[in-house]
Amino acid sequence: MQSQAPAVRRIIRLRAVRERTTLSRSTLAKLEAAGQFPRRVELGLRATGWYEGEVTAWVESRPRKGA
Repeated sequence: MQSQAPAVRRIIRLRAVRERTTLSRSTLAKLEAAGQFPRRVELGLRATGWYEGEVTAWVESRPRKGA
């Protein structure tokens, strides 16, 4: 039997999160503080990011307007 490799959880930085969500830095912080957006991951003393899959799931969960 072959063991399967664990799924890679890619971390994306603020710029990529802002591009995917079209939200400002302050709006992301407010949503995160309210528990309405995925929590960031600390990468170092001055570096943070988000798990890509969690951000993608959040974007896809947003209701569509119009048609």
